[in-house]
Amino acid sequence: MSSNEKKLRGRLRLALPATSANLGPAFDAAALAMDFYIKIDAHAAKEFSITATGRDQEICGQLESHLILTTYGEVLQAAGGEVTPLHLRIANDIPIGKGCGSSAAARLAGIALAVKFGRLRWTDAQIIGEASRREHHPDNASACWMGGLTVARMSGDAGAQVVCVRPKGKWRLLLAVPEQALSTEEARRVLPAQYSRADAVSNVQNSMMLLAAFSQGRPDLLSTALDDRIHQPYRAALCPLLPCLQQLKGGDGILGATLSGAGPSVLIFLDPRANALKVRKLVAAHIARNGLTAELLATSITSRGARSIS
Repeated sequence: MSSNEKKLRGRLRLALPATSANLGPAFDAAALAMDFYIKIDAHAAKEFSITATGRDQEICGQLESHLILTTYGEVLQAAGGEVTPLHLRIANDIPIGKGCGSSAAARLAGIALAVKFGRLRWTDAQIIGEASRREHHPDNASACWMGGLTVARMSGDAGAQVVCVRPKGKWRLLLAVPEQALSTEEARRVLPAQYSRADAVSNVQNSMMLLAAFSQGRPDLLSTALDDRIHQPYRAALCPLLPCLQQLKGGDGILGATLSGAGPSVLIFLDPRANALKVRKLVAAHIARNGLTAELLATSITSRGARSIS
């Protein structure tokens, strides 16, 4: 084996996409992958170290309690493998703690590193299942690993059952990201323990309509299909961008707005016929008029999930 081949065997380069889960009524069931990423270049080293660039450099570069490395070590130890020290070069574009799937991407990266450097023979289903158990829900993990739109559920010891849907047509998105983060735990604490039958039925109907909108390329269905009674009404106080941006639904090129994951970011679906720059300016002005601030990121649904890169 050449020295070049040896180096490649001791190296893994990954790109994992940001994700947006829940999508209004599809609470803990569906998510989509967006076309911005965390990229990781890992190779075996004498000791653990990290070089980080991009968003949230301090968090990405902090060696102690690093989610990628913690997951990597735990998975290898559970599999009875040797934990090889790694040097990570991280280039991150995913906002951390803002409902964009950063923790799912980090856990999947750690699992992928364990599979690579521990020479584990894991399938995609095992990788997604392990990440889903650690996340306590499978939506972000499935979309991040598989790309596109995924519908997923936990399935006991079998891990996660995942169906991957390739949305028909082009789906332009605008992501509004506030400055302050919000933990998933805090966002879940405000949810009630029980729901009325009417609320449950409404969400089932809207979730089915949402799936039809994506699979048939029917953006016109989104204005009602994104309506939710299970989590967004209770999280609105923690995520003021949501009620603000929902006011724009149905006009000026905006099909609808929904929390991205547990929030506080908001995902806006744009009419494919609209002028994207004009809509962006309108959204920015509306946010400012309401005394709020947010970074606006133009994005789209990507069919490319987590992958090795050369």
